[in-house]
Amino acid sequence: MSRRPSPPPDLPGFTYLEPLGTGGFADVFLYEQQMPRRRVAVKVLLADRLASSAAQEFADEANVMAMLSTHPAIVTIYQAGVAGDGRPYLVMEYCPRPNLQVRARKESFSVAEALRVGVQVAGAVETAHRAGVLHRDIKPANILVTEYNRPALTDFGIASTTGATGEASGMSIPWSPPESFGDPPQSGPRTDVWALGATLYTLLAGRSPFERAGERNSSADLIERIERAALPQLARPDSPESLQRLLERAMAKNPDDRFPSAVAFARALQKVQIELSHSVTPIDIVDDHPPAEDLDDDGDGLTRVREIVSIDPDVAAFTRPSAATQPKGPAFAAPDVPRFDSPEPVDEATQLRAPAPAPVDDDDRTIARGPVVVSPQASAPVGTTPSAPSGTTPGAAASAPHLAPAQTPPPGAPGASEAEPATPRSRTGLWIGLIAAGVVVVVGGIIGLNLLVANAPTPDPVATEEEVDPKDVVSDVVPQVSDLVGTRTGVQVTFTWTNTDPLEGDSFIWMPIELDGSGAASTTTETTATITGAPAGQVCVDVALRRKDGRASEPVRGCVQ
Repeated sequence: MSRRPSPPPDLPGFTYLEPLGTGGFADVFLYEQQMPRRRVAVKVLLADRLASSAAQEFADEANVMAMLSTHPAIVTIYQAGVAGDGRPYLVMEYCPRPNLQVRARKESFSVAEALRVGVQVAGAVETAHRAGVLHRDIKPANILVTEYNRPALTDFGIASTTGATGEASGMSIPWSPPESFGDPPQSGPRTDVWALGATLYTLLAGRSPFERAGERNSSADLIERIERAALPQLARPDSPESLQRLLERAMAKNPDDRFPSAVAFARALQKVQIELSHSVTPIDIVDDHPPAEDLDDDGDGLTRVREIVSIDPDVAAFTRPSAATQPKGPAFAAPDVPRFDSPEPVDEATQLRAPAPAPVDDDDRTIARGPVVVSPQASAPVGTTPSAPSGTTPGAAASAPHLAPAQTPPPGAPGASEAEPATPRSRTGLWIGLIAAGVVVVVGGIIGLNLLVANAPTPDPVATEEEVDPKDVVSDVVPQVSDLVGTRTGVQVTFTWTNTDPLEGDSFIWMPIELDGSGAASTTTETTATITGAPAGQVCVDVALRRKDGRASEPVRGCVQ
C-alpha cells in the first residue's frame, strides 16, 4: 500500500502548499497556480493504481466534469494532465469550507438551509442526467462548499451513462438504494433520486437514514435495513409532515414509486419552501425542456415550460382593395386570425365608415340622392357657365343655387334637341357633408355630457357613527426572535429572547448546538430555555418562533462562553 498522503507531484506553473485529503484511489493537495494566480485543488491518482481500472475512471471523471462544471452547483475543473512521475492529475476549484458530511456530523442543518441545498444539488444532478451521466455516488461528503457558501457536487469518478445497468462499484452503502445490492445491481436516474433523498435526510438528522445510535451499524446491518426497514421519522418539531412524506417517496423501495427525475424532486422541495413561507430557491438546469417522463409531474406550474406558438403575420393580415379596384359582387370576409400586435376587438356597430359607392347605372335619373348644397362655380366644368333650365334666365339661375344642374327635358319637349348631355355629379360634397354631420353629432354629445356632469347635484355626505378601522397588511413570513442572550452559572446556561410580534398560540423551538455535536430540539411557550449540565467552553442554541398554524421562522443562533 502507498504511504498516505502520497508525495505531491511537481507541476510546472503550480506551487505546492499543503495536503487537503485522501480518497479511495487519489489524494488531493492545495496548490497555488502562478498564472492566473489563485489557489486550486489538485487531485492526483495513486501510483499503485496506474495499472488498474482506476486510471480509466480518472480520465472519465475529467471528461465528465469538464462537460458539466459550468453548472453553479458542480465543482469547476480547470485543466488535467500527467505529472512528471506519470501520475494523472486534475486541477479543480478550491472549496475551502468543510464538506457537508463534516458539518452534518457537528450540527444538524436548519430546515431552510437543507431545503435550499437540496434544490441546488438536485438541479446539478438533473443537468448531469440530461447530459446522459449518472453520478452514482451522491452523498454529503461529495458535496463541497465554495467560498460563496454554495454547495458544489464533485467526485464523478464512478459516473456512468444513464442507460448503464448492472454496475455498482465504488458505491457508498449508507446512501445507496436497494437495487444497488441486487444480483445484478441496477442503476438509473431514480438511483440518484434515492441518494438525493438520503443526503437531505442526513443533513436534517445528523446521521445517515438507517444508521441507529447505540446499535451495530456494519455494512450488512445497513444493507438489511435499506432493503426492508421503513424510513425512520426525522423527529424534528420544526420539520413539517410534508417533508417527511417527500423523503419517504424519494427513498421508496420500488424505484417506480420514487420521483421520476431529479427536477421533480427539486419541485417538491420548492413546495415545502412555499408551505413554510421561505424564499423559493431556483432550479438551475442547462436545458429548460423537461424530459418526457416528467411531463405528468404534479402540474403545479412552478417550473413548467410551455410551448411557444408562432403565428405567421402574413396569414393574419389582409389588405382591403380600394373602392376603385374592388370588383362588383359580394365581398369575401378575411378570416378571423388573431395577431399578437392587433388592437382590442371593437364593436362594428359603433364604427363610422364612409358609404360604399353605389354601382353606376346607365340611366342617371334613377339614382336617389340626398339634398346637397352645391356652388354653381364648383358644379360646372372649368371654363363653362352652368346652364339654366329652359325658360329660366341666367340671373334666375344664379339666384337659385340650391337647384341641381340642368336636367334633361323629356323627349319632345321644347328645347330637348338643344339640351346638353347631363354631367355626372361629384360625390365629394356628399361625403364631406356626412363626415361633417358625424363630427357635429359627436362634439355635441361630448358637450352635452360635460354640461350634464357639471350641473349634476353634489350628494351630501351622510354622517354615521361607525368608524373605519384600517387594517394592517399581514405578512405570511414569521418574524425571527430578537435579543437572544445567554448567561452561565456553573454548568447551567440560561438563554432568553424576545417575541417581537406575539400572537395567540405562539411557541418556540430551541435546539442546543454544542461544539461536540447538536442536541435534541425542544419546544416551549416561554421566552427562556435552560441547559443543565452544560460542558465547558462555548454553548450555543438555535431559537425559532412557531405560529399556531405550524409556520416557523428562520432560527436565530445565540452563544455564551
